[in-house]
Amino acid sequence: MKLPTNAPLTAEQRAALQKILPTLKPGQASWISGYFAGIDALGGDSSPAGSTAQATPVSSAKVALTVLFGSESGNSEGCASQLATAARAAGFNVAVADMADFELGKLSDVTNLLVVVSTWGEGDPPETATAFYEALMGEGAPRLEQLRFSICGLGDTSYVDFCKMGKDFDQRLEALGGKRIFERVDCDVDFEAPFATWSKGAISAFSALSSTDSAGEAEQLEAVPGIIEPDDIVEYSKKNPFPAPVKSRIPLNGPGSQKNTYHLELSLEGSYLSYEAGDVLGVFPENCPEVIKDLVQSAGFTGEEIKEIEGKYLTLLEVLAHYDITALSVNLIKKYAALVHNTDLDTFIAQDAGKGAVQEWMWGREIRDLFVEFKPSQPLEIDPFLGLFRKAPPRLYSIASSHLTHEGEVHLTIAAVMYEGHGRARKGVCSTYLYDRVEKGDTVPVFLHRNKNFKLPENLDTPIIMVGPGTGIAPFRAFVEERVATGASGKNWLFFGDWNFQYDFYYQLEWQEYLQSGALSRLDVAFSRDTDEKVYVQHRMAEQSKELYAWLESGAHFYVCGDASRMAKDVHQTLIDIVSKEGGKTLEEAEAYVAALKKSKRYQRDVY
Repeated sequence: MKLPTNAPLTAEQRAALQKILPTLKPGQASWISGYFAGIDALGGDSSPAGSTAQATPVSSAKVALTVLFGSESGNSEGCASQLATAARAAGFNVAVADMADFELGKLSDVTNLLVVVSTWGEGDPPETATAFYEALMGEGAPRLEQLRFSICGLGDTSYVDFCKMGKDFDQRLEALGGKRIFERVDCDVDFEAPFATWSKGAISAFSALSSTDSAGEAEQLEAVPGIIEPDDIVEYSKKNPFPAPVKSRIPLNGPGSQKNTYHLELSLEGSYLSYEAGDVLGVFPENCPEVIKDLVQSAGFTGEEIKEIEGKYLTLLEVLAHYDITALSVNLIKKYAALVHNTDLDTFIAQDAGKGAVQEWMWGREIRDLFVEFKPSQPLEIDPFLGLFRKAPPRLYSIASSHLTHEGEVHLTIAAVMYEGHGRARKGVCSTYLYDRVEKGDTVPVFLHRNKNFKLPENLDTPIIMVGPGTGIAPFRAFVEERVATGASGKNWLFFGDWNFQYDFYYQLEWQEYLQSGALSRLDVAFSRDTDEKVYVQHRMAEQSKELYAWLESGAHFYVCGDASRMAKDVHQTLIDIVSKEGGKTLEEAEAYVAALKKSKRYQRDVY
């Protein structure tokens, strides 16, 4: 074997490598290839022995390693894919599994385990991981003395129960007898860097253990379809968003409405990005200049102070354009208290002691209110001030179009959040950025986010039931467009609701045309402020309980999109009640029926 003359090596390196190559057996050559690929996958660190960042190669007999993920929006799944790629390059026989498809009993056969799990909302497991989580926490969970594990939790510090799932899994696996071989890492919304650090450390820790023992044959788990592998990664991504030109912004509320909901059309021409109905678009917004100025002046700055960021000299106003400068959290309040030494704030936090007073104070307020109500005891420096903030997370919106109908475009349905709170006008960061400050022809940084847990049935004959009040209508517009474009024969039933029929019936003409053509089989609407007694989508479901249950019995898939705090819970309970009533089942049997729908992916939710 002769090395090419254009190999990126010195003459001495080529000579040395040329000398050793003929002596290598096939297994040895593969081991060397995997070793250096592992170093590259783990960040390219080739530091000397003793460095914690260096991967320790495992023996030629590959050791089994299971990567288990629980994902709500897809971040944990993406991390699991990266983790698996790096672990394979380091010499492990890796099996990747989604908690949605993983039976708890299989953990008894697992020796080496890496877990990446997201926390959703106020300390809940991801929708698809709920059953696995409850089983793990239950009394019937098996003992796991053979297990060696490490946990990475993804979360959001704006929630009180930050990374609760990561903490719960970490504590529970240890309580069941498992041995933690690398400390848990809790990641905020800007998770890439801490995840990469954990990935390096965890794989190195397993490699060090595996070089001195044998963990047996690889667990026979199939890799989960849909995981993104390196060859599938496109040029534009979350790290490199596409500047999508705005094509149009169309009001969806009629004159006289108390809402500002709009239909936004963006161009994807030239991006080579494609999506499926049910997917999500991520948008990176910019903060409102007036909000930034208000904040910095409240903190005692002018906004014209200069700060160097990655070699560029920016004003403080410019720096804060892409930071999260509004969302309050208990953690941020404590960081602020330590910085400003305001005795009133210190007393307030001390007296709270978990009673919820701080959380109650946060309601309807923003970070700026901290500076107004609890002023710093002395002028602040720029760096400690900026240290209070994290990078602004992208906002995720359900896509409201089918690429088969709108080639080269992506559509969104967005409600501009604007309200009064504690004597001040408040507004949503991204919804008003797209509403107030972006015009036709301007570009918006976006990326596509796959949502494999909210997809149309593969069988085009399968009927579907869609429940989407308010902006929850967005993915169902995409669903129906997709069903029409693919010639699907399955029936489509839509439940929609909002405040007023006259003002808030989004895409009304489109739904009426679909009804007339037969593309939409049924449409039931609920407008809560048109009647003395408020009527919501779950009430319409209950009114049609007999037919709805008949659709389910005939194999229909059931979808819900929209508010998680109340609507989705009410719809879920109503679905159980319908199954109990029309199926002649006990409450427990009805709950089991609905749980089975979820497990078989016939009941899917996209809630927020």
